[in-house]
Amino acid sequence: MIGFSLSHLFLFYFSLQGVLSNISSITDLGGFDPVWLFIVTGAVMFILGFAGCIGALRENTTLLKFFSVFLGLIFFLELTAGILAFVFKDWIKDQLNFFINNNVKAYRDDIDLQNLIDFAQEYWSCCGAHGPNDWNLNIYFNCTDSNPSRERCGVPFSCCVKDPAEDVPNTQCGYDVRLKLELEQQSYIYTKGCVGQFEKWLQDNLIVVAGIFVAIALLQIFGICLAQNLVSDIKAVKANW
Repeated sequence: MIGFSLSHLFLFYFSLQGVLSNISSITDLGGFDPVWLFIVTGAVMFILGFAGCIGALRENTTLLKFFSVFLGLIFFLELTAGILAFVFKDWIKDQLNFFINNNVKAYRDDIDLQNLIDFAQEYWSCCGAHGPNDWNLNIYFNCTDSNPSRERCGVPFSCCVKDPAEDVPNTQCGYDVRLKLELEQQSYIYTKGCVGQFEKWLQDNLIVVAGIFVAIALLQIFGICLAQNLVSDIKAVKANW
């Protein structure tokens, strides 16, 4: 069982590494590798957990104060990020468009990225950033006369409307579909863009998403209060010695 779990963990790691490596190459992050974001996040969680646990067990006020201040700083940064995301939501939307379009261009360059795009299009029932014609950005799917690809004027199979009777997906269902009229396309593929579908998903699940963020914030505030209360109790006990 342990060997089975470890093997799947390694497969997941290398798959994630491939996706992140491709993402870093198609975004304008100035050479920043997203893998470092996961490493830093893990390091911060370890430091916080270590400081809080050891501080409480050993009644070390220095570690407890560090835990409290560090957790308060993270809460402040999250609050700031939330406010900035609301204020600059149009900029974030533009960046999302840029990101998806670059993913469309690199669709055939990496199998992990390809699977990620297919999952997103199937999950949100969408195709491209704003619609199927965004696949003109990809050299295999564009409709230019000079394109020799069999997938010319088509879309990936993940854009296709699924037939409940089919157990195995038809990977050629998107061939030549964009040669049809737009009304005809709706019978074969999803014609809504992923940006709009993602926004709709957020609106439909706004209560759930907001509830998760509020729950995380409350847990952080609760942790800060507990740490401060424990520091006060330790100081009160020491003062009576």
